[in-house]
Amino acid sequence: MIRKLFALVLIFNLSACAELQQVVSQLPQGGTIGNDQIASGLRQALNFGIDKQVTKLMQTDGFYKNELVKILLPEELQKVDKTLRDIGLGNLADEGLKVLNRAAEDAVKEAAPIFVDAVKDITFADAKNILLGSDNAATLYLTNKTETALYNKFNPVIKNSFSKVGADKIWNNLITRYNNIPFTNNVNPDLTDYVTGEALEGVYTMIAIEEKEIRTKVSSRTTDLLRKVFALQD
Repeated sequence: MIRKLFALVLIFNLSACAELQQVVSQLPQGGTIGNDQIASGLRQALNFGIDKQVTKLMQTDGFYKNELVKILLPEELQKVDKTLRDIGLGNLADEGLKVLNRAAEDAVKEAAPIFVDAVKDITFADAKNILLGSDNAATLYLTNKTETALYNKFNPVIKNSFSKVGADKIWNNLITRYNNIPFTNNVNPDLTDYVTGEALEGVYTMIAIEEKEIRTKVSSRTTDLLRKVFALQD
């Protein structure tokens, strides 16, 4: 009896999955929502996430005062930050961190056109895979489509931002003070590549937050199209 019951449950679950696949894959005449609407709904959701969350990162302190994405020193340089704070140079350490985050805030302003192109290119096949995917499937799609282009945009902006805000002088001062502390090993970091990677990670983190909101909270689906499309994955 238990085996029969288990078999019935298994058949029911498999049927439900097959039905969901059929609903999402149906042609326009086969249901209340068509292929174009599904793709449009995913584009709209991504555009909302980019507009709402990525725009926050462009503001002053968009990175620096957001604990989810705040850029800290790489692990091998954490000792610099800690040592400076231990000897009463916390303000200097804060300034060092602030210029890293300011550079990221400057760089994110270059992201919008690249994201617009990536979202515009979403096909129905992409949309179906995203809709039936994980809570961050759309974010992963964007990452795959934009990461290289964003890196190439962000990197020179961050390098220029370091010069613009005097990061070179701040870091030279910070590292020089650290290197003069007895019994420490000298450090000579090049942080442009590191901050570029952290800025990218921050952007995708914020988009993923908005995507999960739309997927899991009906109240976050603020248009009829979003409500129709994401009802298919509920």
